[in-house]
Amino acid sequence: MVTRLVLGCGAVGFDLLQRLPERETTVVTDDEPRAESLREASIAAVEGDPTDPRAHAPDADIVLVASDDPERNRTVAAAARETFPDAMLIAYAGEGARPDTVDAIRETADRLIDPTAALADRVLDRTVGFESDRARGLRRALLDAEEPVAVVAHDNPDPDAIASAVALCELADRIGVDAEACYHGEISHQENRALVNLLDLPLVRIEPGDIEGYGGVALVDHSRPGVNDSLPEDTEIDVVIDHHPPRGPVGGEFVDLRSGVGATSTLLTEYLDRFDVSPATTTATALLYGIRIDTKEFTREASKADFAAAASLVPDVDADTLSRVETPSLSIETVSVLAAAIENRTVRDRALSTCVGEIRDRDALAQAAERLLDMEGVDVTLVYGFMDEMIYVSGRARGSDLDLGETLRDAFGAIGDAGGHADMAGAQIPLGILGATGPERTGSLAEIVWEVVDERFFDSLSDAPDAPSIGEGLEYDYAHAGAASFALPSIEREAGGDAEATTDDDSETDADDASAEAADRGDADDA
Repeated sequence: MVTRLVLGCGAVGFDLLQRLPERETTVVTDDEPRAESLREASIAAVEGDPTDPRAHAPDADIVLVASDDPERNRTVAAAARETFPDAMLIAYAGEGARPDTVDAIRETADRLIDPTAALADRVLDRTVGFESDRARGLRRALLDAEEPVAVVAHDNPDPDAIASAVALCELADRIGVDAEACYHGEISHQENRALVNLLDLPLVRIEPGDIEGYGGVALVDHSRPGVNDSLPEDTEIDVVIDHHPPRGPVGGEFVDLRSGVGATSTLLTEYLDRFDVSPATTTATALLYGIRIDTKEFTREASKADFAAAASLVPDVDADTLSRVETPSLSIETVSVLAAAIENRTVRDRALSTCVGEIRDRDALAQAAERLLDMEGVDVTLVYGFMDEMIYVSGRARGSDLDLGETLRDAFGAIGDAGGHADMAGAQIPLGILGATGPERTGSLAEIVWEVVDERFFDSLSDAPDAPSIGEGLEYDYAHAGAASFALPSIEREAGGDAEATTDDDSETDADDASAEAADRGDADDA
């Protein structure tokens, strides 16, 4: 066990004691009132001369010299080095120390705590350099924006987008700017609903056209209006903060695009620190969850910045609530989609594709794509279904050099929107486009969707430069080689007809739950 000896105890030394474990820490001070107050605080304190070896503990692994008097610290440090030659010696320079005193202590101690240098470094860190330029640029853009500012997450926001929007609003409030966290669509994933509801996050669900009621607009976790959000494409943007690589020109008074980090929540955590804003417990909890989800518990595209941001948030996180967020019950829809995905799977070597038919919750596709990666012999998964005249596609990859985002862009970019990361991507394809995809096709809508998506996906996968080895034939793992056997409500129409999808009245609309959840966990955040 590590033993610590504190010699002298000024104001800084007392503060340091509050951060040290009480066990195996002994203080020696010649300040009788200070020794008494330490003992009253249950800290082992001995009244004695810190320079006298007879007052010291018999042994110590770490010795901390911590009075406020620089010359006293110089003498004590020298005595401590002689008494404990093998210990780690840390010395506080003291208040107003002369340069020669600081140099002498530095030569004796293993580590020097110099308050003057620390303060200078802190000031420079906050006022000089690229990171500070970013912070000043963000502050200026927020102050120049017309209020109130709508901080818009991408449609059907995921935890990273939700947390980033709330954090930017908290930062805006700190500098006196009125801002609201907004989103279009639904928050349907059970974990995301739990995040919003348990933390009571202030999110506003807006409809197309509502944005006109706001003055300024900020985008988080996506970068272009009208692309994966329901804003008009010509919306003027004041602020953009995103970690996804853009696939087109990005406009805004202030733009921070950093694809080198794993989550936009990491960037917002850095900005909160730059502005010396201690986030509310709910905001800190949401930010940590956003980082963990987007980096898949720091196993997917995680950077040093993500780890540093997460570590800085931990002290302010509500661990009990976070645990409840992470363990919600699975919805019936999610279980049904997962069952259909397993039953209808098609596997070609290590790539799996599956159509689940009509869906009522597009986020269930992302969950199924994640879970199917756990199947033996599968490195790439693609799960897709359709609702509201749109085909939704969610893909995942692991243990492969394949760039899944590029693969899906190649496969579906010509007939829809597609993109994402190397190991997490998605696409959206209008159902009406199927009539223009090639020769006349016959069969049910589900069969046509299955045929078009599978054909394009496997063709693109075979053409990818870093694609896994793909065999000549398909290995069909479901009962019918010619058409998928769907375990969800059937579609009573042929391609081109009117949609008559069967739905349950109790599917998911709780009007009071204006916070719902991220449908695609960032699959095609910028698609």
